[in-house]
Amino acid sequence: MRFAPQDMWQELFAPASLDAGLQPGGETYAAALNDGRQVILPIRHLPGGQHRAVASLIVNQAGFAVLDALADAVADAMRAHAPDVVVAVPTLGLPLAEGVARRLGHSRMVPLGTSRKFWYEDSLSEPLNSITTPDQVKRIYVDPRMLPLLEGRRVVVVDDVISTGTSMASVLRLLKRAGIAPVAIGAAMLQGEAWRQRMADEAPGCPVFGAIETPILSFASPA
Repeated sequence: MRFAPQDMWQELFAPASLDAGLQPGGETYAAALNDGRQVILPIRHLPGGQHRAVASLIVNQAGFAVLDALADAVADAMRAHAPDVVVAVPTLGLPLAEGVARRLGHSRMVPLGTSRKFWYEDSLSEPLNSITTPDQVKRIYVDPRMLPLLEGRRVVVVDDVISTGTSMASVLRLLKRAGIAPVAIGAAMLQGEAWRQRMADEAPGCPVFGAIETPILSFASPA
């Protein structure tokens, strides 16, 4: 089965409708939610000439049915930790976190930001980069006006994808600056295994959940 680029992330397939994992031709990947339903993801080769690739998920381009299923799965996992507040990681974590907060019965969430408003404080910021934007170093901020919503509360953090764990580590360091220790972390997708040690270092004992999990893929060097 072949898929056009605009068809990615748009449909949920019944369990076992597709062969699990990398699809014939090496251009797409079938990932499964915990209920067995599948979603098709495009393969993106990583820069650097190391012949590695990832199955990509961009949640704000996903079909609403797919986004709803991801939010359902993350909310179910986060509900077990009785969160008072959902902290949303920009940019692509925002639509997922909103869906999770709504499903948890919350009236709002607390979004972090990468655009420095004039009332933000540099002491409440951390450098930020990611596997998909390796040459862009930004900063992530927490709005100081949001701190009363977080202090003394049970906080969960929601992002779209956790891969190397670099971005989430920045978020955790930022929250630590504010005296906040999350009780759980949720993501639409966990990618590979590199994130595990980073999370263990930055937030020992904090559970991490992904609605879907995909590996880092290796391809042979071209002849």
